Amino acid sequence: MKKNNPRNINNPHGSTKDTAVEATRTGPTLIPDRSKVLLRPFSAGGKTITRNIINRILSLSEKQVTEKLNEVLQEFKNRHLHIEKIFNNRYSQILEYLDSEFKISQNRQTLIGAYFCHEYSPESAALFNPSIVRHPDQTAQPPGSIRFILSLRAVGEGHISSITFREGVIDNQNAISLFPHDPYVCEPQLEPFYKYEKDLFTRKLEEAGLHNHFCRRVIGRLPQSFTMKELQDLLKEERKAMTKMDTIADRSIHGILLLAKSNYKVRFEVDSDISQRILFPTGPTQSNGIEDARFVRFKNDDGSFSYYATYTAYDGKITLPQLLETRDFIHFKFITLNGPAVQNKGMALFPRKINNKFAMLSRQDDENILLMYSDNIHFWQTPKILLKPEMDWEFVKIGTCGSPIETEAGWLVLSHGVGAMRKYCIGAFLLDLKDPSKVIGRMTTPLLSPNENEREGYVPNVVYTCGALIHNRELIIPYAMSDYSSSFARVNLDDCLNAMI
Repeated sequence: MKKNNPRNINNPHGSTKDTAVEATRTGPTLIPDRSKVLLRPFSAGGKTITRNIINRILSLSEKQVTEKLNEVLQEFKNRHLHIEKIFNNRYSQILEYLDSEFKISQNRQTLIGAYFCHEYSPESAALFNPSIVRHPDQTAQPPGSIRFILSLRAVGEGHISSITFREGVIDNQNAISLFPHDPYVCEPQLEPFYKYEKDLFTRKLEEAGLHNHFCRRVIGRLPQSFTMKELQDLLKEERKAMTKMDTIADRSIHGILLLAKSNYKVRFEVDSDISQRILFPTGPTQSNGIEDARFVRFKNDDGSFSYYATYTAYDGKITLPQLLETRDFIHFKFITLNGPAVQNKGMALFPRKINNKFAMLSRQDDENILLMYSDNIHFWQTPKILLKPEMDWEFVKIGTCGSPIETEAGWLVLSHGVGAMRKYCIGAFLLDLKDPSKVIGRMTTPLLSPNENEREGYVPNVVYTCGALIHNRELIIPYAMSDYSSSFARVNLDDCLNAMI
């Protein structure tokens, strides 16, 4: 393969005239699919209302129960997989509202569960901010083609964001095709026996400011690895042992459980199609949204690969950068990031360690792009400003558009710039491979700006991406259009690198 020698890389401040380069829009386009519905728990209100609903169902004859259950199943069974199992699981979650001495038939249990479920359309409002990575399974691909996984931010009722997936192929001519997506949607199951590591958990508590006497006593009694149930049982025991009310202890218990519930592992059924899988907000820090996941294929020290995604967790008040980890897109681990540098949005992990350290781009100040390193992927401390707004189309602020991409010329980073009328454009810059603190190239004009067909949507005048990849010497960019739908563009890599000044 011919080695690229981009202009001005060795003299980024030289006087050579900049060559404007624009990405070519290729499609296909993805629009929100409102027919994809998720079966979610429904809360009718307080305990009184919940008991009233249950009592009304209990008042039905067994014949009426059977007829009503058959009616519900007939109407909804073709819209969901394993619907009766979901109804029964929901019933088990509201057992506390029932009289334990009352004998309830299986049909009545299933019907009660149905009354406390509802359909939610994750994509009813938008499907945008895509990120693309190589599929972990590349078997049976023709020469010159790759299989990919596309993650997207889906937004539904209440502006709740979740992560959904699509799958496709880029062929040897760089034509992009998406596999038909499955009409069903499924959530993963929580792994109840997930083990927390005591040393890591302790450090995260200390970073959160929880290192009082009560916390130290609890940590001292924990084994080197423990489950959520073991932690909950110990906290109950310690709280019961206290003879008087202690607000510090209560705040500590809340903080300990908050940390534990924000670090967890889930798994999908192995035989589920990837387009069925959805990561819906469940942890306390993400209760109102999992936003803008930036997936990256990360090379581990042993040569194996993991997939990480930095994302923004939103609880309705506070946004926090957090981390996802998977190797197969079946098992996912949700991880809290800690340290003073963990704030704002737009964190993007480099795809391998640099000088034996993890490296991350970020935007703590809501204006500039910063660079930071860490010995531990969980903790981030001292970021330094890497790039400031300079071009007129980025005067308001700049940020990353996904993880850096390694090329022989340097780390290629897609960026977004916000200009007049809050218009978002996609640009690019280049960092030194050995020392990413050195900016060795930067585009003065956008690679992609919203055109007349893309400027209308939930948030007008925006094009945005959360991650691209290089294939057959072209940069493949999935991108969002005005926070509503998504499409694809591509640009010759050499032309892109040569446009840097």
